[in-house]
Amino acid sequence: MFDFKILKQDKKGRSRVGVFTTPHGRIETPVFMPVGTKGSVKTLSPDELKEIGAQIILANTYHMYLRPGHKLIKKMGGLHKFINWDRPILTDSGGFQVFSLGGNNTLRKSPAPNDKNNHKSNVTIREDGVEFRSVLDGSKHFFSPAKVMEIQHDLGADIIMAFDECAPHGCGRKYTKEAMERTHRWVLECKSAHEKLNRAHKVKRALFPIIQGGMYKDLRIESAKFMAALDLPGIAIGGLAVGEPRKQTWEMVDSILPWLPKNKPRYMMGIGTPSDIKEAVKRGIDMFDCVLPTRLGRHGAAFTAKGTLHLKNESNKYSKRPLDAACGCYACKNFTRAYIRHLIMEKEILGLRLLSYHNVAYLTRLVEGMKKGIR
Repeated sequence: MFDFKILKQDKKGRSRVGVFTTPHGRIETPVFMPVGTKGSVKTLSPDELKEIGAQIILANTYHMYLRPGHKLIKKMGGLHKFINWDRPILTDSGGFQVFSLGGNNTLRKSPAPNDKNNHKSNVTIREDGVEFRSVLDGSKHFFSPAKVMEIQHDLGADIIMAFDECAPHGCGRKYTKEAMERTHRWVLECKSAHEKLNRAHKVKRALFPIIQGGMYKDLRIESAKFMAALDLPGIAIGGLAVGEPRKQTWEMVDSILPWLPKNKPRYMMGIGTPSDIKEAVKRGIDMFDCVLPTRLGRHGAAFTAKGTLHLKNESNKYSKRPLDAACGCYACKNFTRAYIRHLIMEKEILGLRLLSYHNVAYLTRLVEGMKKGIR
């Protein structure tokens, strides 16, 4: 069901083109995956995403659980039918959001007795899972590894992620190691719950574990070996691109490359700039995602071959040029920088849509060009 074949590798044997087969179609890798956090890639319709060439999109477990709820989506026939998307979907575990949306006073495992901010904490980590407050209304909720598997199976994604703890950037080695070991224990519980749920359904899901270990090479290697030994359909790299210098990001990735399975798709979570994508593909990373293309679009910025273009700049006011002359997407073929700038300045929705369309198309075209080069 979840078969991965490498079709071509570059001369150095790192960059590669492959095909990952899922119940909702084949994914040709490397692939950029647009993020539809709440079941929608912001401002873009499913038909537009297909027109751009998107093969797979993401949805966020944390947000879909809070609203409209995984049970409602299950009753509606699953996420594919609910959002009218018939290609593959990946859902993350919600772990990153549980911690990142917990506020500045997130409680880490057990409070220090003299910590004056304990009462303000929104997240409590226990051995069996995480208690947190909803970002919507402050209500209390609890995610265990088994619960996260239940939610993702109800959503019906093709690829689901194991529940993990992403240790905050800058924390010490002791806590980073504790978080990594907790992630290792949780992935075993996820695997057990996932296998039971998979046996109960005709349409199967693929579970990916997530490598953690912060900015410590030895912990990263330990985690990579542990996750690779699980022999799941793919493997993910988490806890990077979270504020560290990019040189350190790629040092961490390079440290674990020898221990990543060669015959499984490799997913690096949360990267989406052109330079990051190039670095990832050079290292044999197959899948990557980021909210950046649509977020930049909503803030009046566009990817171009010469760097990020900020449409609000006065220099674009009279420009008859397209966003990027080499792009060829709908926005670049039909509209000038001057017009799109006007839309952005007037806060017209079309401006946000055109920039988001272009940015997703730009990254998709970038990856397609890299695949062509590898072939």
